[in-house]
Amino acid sequence: MKIASAQFTCVPADIPANVRQMAALVDEARGQGAELVVFPELALTGYELGTVRTRRDLWVRADDPRLDAVRASGAACVVNCVAPTDEERPAIETWVFGADGELLTRYRKQRLFEHEQEVFAAGRSDGRFELAGLRFALATCFDNHFSELVSRGATDGCQVHLASSLYGTGGGVKELAAVYPGIAERFGLYVVVANHVGPAGEWTGCGRSALWAPGGALLAQADAHTSMVVTAEVG
Repeated sequence: MKIASAQFTCVPADIPANVRQMAALVDEARGQGAELVVFPELALTGYELGTVRTRRDLWVRADDPRLDAVRASGAACVVNCVAPTDEERPAIETWVFGADGELLTRYRKQRLFEHEQEVFAAGRSDGRFELAGLRFALATCFDNHFSELVSRGATDGCQVHLASSLYGTGGGVKELAAVYPGIAERFGLYVVVANHVGPAGEWTGCGRSALWAPGGALLAQADAHTSMVVTAEVG
């Protein structure tokens, strides 16, 4: 199957505007033959930690009607957002919708990065799903820096590792370029990362969303400046 990694510049705290961008990117990805599209970390709101901490209208559930355009896009989508929990704090949560709009699985970020620990509750369970005969593992940004989480996916029979992320300009460029091909090489997985491009809260996303083959060979990569999708065949 073909998978697309999508990057764009989020409109801060504007879910409808971001969903419109995401639906347009899915259309573009489907035009390239993609059956699954992966979006960046906190794609629905942008990486606006101060805002999402106080505005519960930005905490969304999988059946939120504001996501209808994504669910009806005709491709499976990996959507990362702020979601309510049973605790006072929300989670950084990933939902995977099938091409028919049904929820396939959900995953909550387990390894919260620095200031995220003041805003969010950490997840405790791994994320898995199957599509088109392939088994997928989910992770969110800083999760990917911990080999035990990735190792569990490989041990569990996953062939593809999907990451919604935010890496900024400067040191983030080197981190992105080292961590994800490193996962592909060490664990023998296809790896897909979707990153922000342009302003993202206090950061500036460095783009370069990409896909790697098992062993670490680069299959496709976006540029550092443009809202776009890149696709590659996996499996």
